[in-house]
Amino acid sequence: MKMVLIAYSEAADYDLIGAIKAAGVRGYTKFTEVLGEGTETEPHMGTQCWPGRNNFLAIAVEDKEVEHLISTVKEMKKKHPKAGVKAFIMPMEGIV
Repeated sequence: MKMVLIAYSEAADYDLIGAIKAAGVRGYTKFTEVLGEGTETEPHMGTQCWPGRNNFLAIAVEDKEVEHLISTVKEMKKKHPKAGVKAFIMPMEGIV
């Protein structure tokens, strides 16, 4: 199994959630109002100087499902180039 973590601007939330559900994701954990600074976009710090916030999804998937989910993330990166969409794939030993 893998844990796919997806960081993105809250502005892309509706499209991203819809896309991962359409890709077959049945469950996820969403962290909202996450602050941060990446390499592809302006910082999202929730302030007047650096407005906006990020969301963060944690999705547990079987190994065979990873490629399809990452393909969906890549499409969202194209659709929302300023949303800082980024996926991180980590090994996962199991779910209790």
